[in-house]
Amino acid sequence: MNDASKPLPRGCILVVDDQRNMRATTALLLRSEGYSVLEAATGEEALATLSNGGVDLMLTDLKMEPMDGLTLLKKALEVAPRLQVIMMTAFGSIESAVEAMRQGAFDYVTKPFKEGELRYRVERALERARMQTTLDLLTGEFNERHGLSALVGRSAAMRELTSRLTRVAQSDATVLVQGESGTGKELVARAVHAHSRRKDKPFVPVNCAAISEMLLESELFGHAKGAFTGAVRARRGLVEEADGGTLFIDEVTETTPAFQSKLLRTLQEGEVRRVGESTSVKVDVRIVAATNRDIELEVREKRFRQDLYYRLNVVTLRVPPLRERLEDVPELAEHFLKRANARSPNPKRLSEAAVGHLMGYSFPGNVRELENLVEQAAALAEGVELLPEDFPLRPNTRVEASGPMGSPVGMSSLDTSMRMPTLAEAVEEAERRAIAQALEKHGVDLGRVAEELSVSSTTLWRKMKRLNLRPSGADHRD
Repeated sequence: MNDASKPLPRGCILVVDDQRNMRATTALLLRSEGYSVLEAATGEEALATLSNGGVDLMLTDLKMEPMDGLTLLKKALEVAPRLQVIMMTAFGSIESAVEAMRQGAFDYVTKPFKEGELRYRVERALERARMQTTLDLLTGEFNERHGLSALVGRSAAMRELTSRLTRVAQSDATVLVQGESGTGKELVARAVHAHSRRKDKPFVPVNCAAISEMLLESELFGHAKGAFTGAVRARRGLVEEADGGTLFIDEVTETTPAFQSKLLRTLQEGEVRRVGESTSVKVDVRIVAATNRDIELEVREKRFRQDLYYRLNVVTLRVPPLRERLEDVPELAEHFLKRANARSPNPKRLSEAAVGHLMGYSFPGNVRELENLVEQAAALAEGVELLPEDFPLRPNTRVEASGPMGSPVGMSSLDTSMRMPTLAEAVEEAERRAIAQALEKHGVDLGRVAEELSVSSTTLWRKMKRLNLRPSGADHRD
């Protein structure tokens, strides 16, 4: 059989024993099982081998000289903290083996041991090593994607945000993330989770604006079988799915007062009640909520419960809009271009002129808009170097260059009489006119208004809230 057909080693094991025959016999047995095996006659020799890395499991005798097994265990874990250790001991030294497990050993085996018992304990230890490696990789990937490294920027505003974030992450305090659309509020929420003691538990996001009121309640709290049409089986909600971890509630101000009342109960009692059930389930969940609205105004206008606001607003993290940290634009643009290049066979680079062009822009769509601009330029530009003309910017959204060196320090007012409206603005204005006319016609009878507009009552309520419209004749007092 040639080398290419040999099976790969199942794990690397270091056998440490000052008795040569015992060491050789144990090593021979493990090699016959397909493991890669190293040998050491003393503790010092074992530590030298461990310092080279690559060992998954150390199988060591307890009684050795001049360094005994307990001393070796302590020093080995300092050299290789993720190392799994099995102590080999005589029957009369079991108490010492148990003490070794208290100090970090995975297991122990008494000599003389049966081959089957040794194989079983070794496989368990290596399985734990594999799980630990997988967890480390996943945790590292999560931190790389969603930790502070994802919050690109060195401006004073970003330094303040990251400093405040790392402090609050260590606690279990409820966090309210505020910021305009496109600023990266979910990235902030994920960074809070990644730097908390809950980082190895689930991070569960939900966007309240994307789900209807009835479905939102079922989605978050779960439901019993038959609770409503289509509920063919019982289902756990997202709050239960996030047990032990973090629940991120995005666009929390887009919810109805009835839903807000149920969310408040979950925060106060630490429990959820599934739709259609009479009993509650205890949960241990950290809540991070986010909104792009002025939530204090929503409270004053009676559109958001004041008691829920105080429950959510234990600690506030404000994500600054990009126009307030334009000095971060070059670093952000390079960050997004690096990601785009990783997916393209034709990598591009930014020219100084393009960077200056971007830094003179107010970015009404914030970081998300910059990301889209960079990805579009990387995909469509013909040359290797990205130039200003590769970044088509919205008109009349330049910043004023009033600093001593022409640096952008503020945003110029928009000339609305000269500017063509965007498609989103045109759609919003059409919605406003249609709803206003129906409200003028039917007054406080919102059921008739919804019927005339062919939308659900929930959709109508949300649109009226977003457009700040009220029924004709309604009491406008707080």
